[in-house]
Amino acid sequence: MPDDDLVFKALADPTRRFLLDQLFARDGRTLTELESEVDMSRFGVMKHLKLLEEAGLVVTRKEGREKKHFLNPVPIRQIHDRWIDKFTERNVTALLDLKAELETPELENEEPS
Repeated sequence: MPDDDLVFKALADPTRRFLLDQLFARDGRTLTELESEVDMSRFGVMKHLKLLEEAGLVVTRKEGREKKHFLNPVPIRQIHDRWIDKFTERNVTALLDLKAELETPELENEEPS
């Protein structure tokens, strides 16, 4: 499966997105710390973290007896640059400008006499 597909699959699940949010808030958490944040078994959290690791969104590092999990934002940025940015840059900016102009009350658009 191409890397983009793994990242999209990983981001498709709300629990995995929540785990990423937790790592964004405070990086370097252990499995026990992450497990305490969700209503799920330790095994369930481990499965989600494994998928996030396979997608490259989470990297781990052993520190003594603990394994710490860290957010890797690079794949998300690559998805943004490849799939989101090109669709939002020019066209969406023009549409947002048009929307703002159309929603401005008539009196503000008229020049004073």
